[in-house]
Amino acid sequence: MVEAESLIYKSIGWLTHMKHIWSPWRMNYIMNHEPSLDCVFCKALEEEDSSKNLIVFRGHSVFLILNRYPYTSGHVMAVPYAHVPSLEALTADARAEMMEVATAATQVLQEIYHPQGFNLGINLGEAAGAGIASHVHFHIVPRWSGDSNFMTSVAGTRVLPEDIEETYRRIRETWARLIIK
Repeated sequence: MVEAESLIYKSIGWLTHMKHIWSPWRMNYIMNHEPSLDCVFCKALEEEDSSKNLIVFRGHSVFLILNRYPYTSGHVMAVPYAHVPSLEALTADARAEMMEVATAATQVLQEIYHPQGFNLGINLGEAAGAGIASHVHFHIVPRWSGDSNFMTSVAGTRVLPEDIEETYRRIRETWARLIIK
């Protein structure tokens, strides 16, 4: 029993030496955020494209938008205009366009960030991890070896090296140069 207790104390000993990372810009969100019943994707579609709504590109039935709470810099989503919860509720054209927009996004992100890999995926339903289960969307996440470090697993915190407005500018400019011809 004493040996097990010793292991427990050693494994949590880091708590006594914890350092802090200050992010005072988050306080504005914490103090002023009111959960909305409105769909954030549908709401973004109503606004003019800018670093405010984070829409990079609008296609025929799908748009590309930055994730406001990204896993890594450059995390974008291909989202259909149709507010539906599943792939089968989309038209075949919308499903095909989602894949084409995701493919183009990987090209743009490769040009800007030179990631070592990508996570691409759809979380269908709340149980699968969909944060916005009522509006299907396709995540495109650039990845690097070592980009998941102790901060996420121990502190539940992500460290992003680039401001989201700068990410928006870079992706939108590169999209216009590489994809829109």
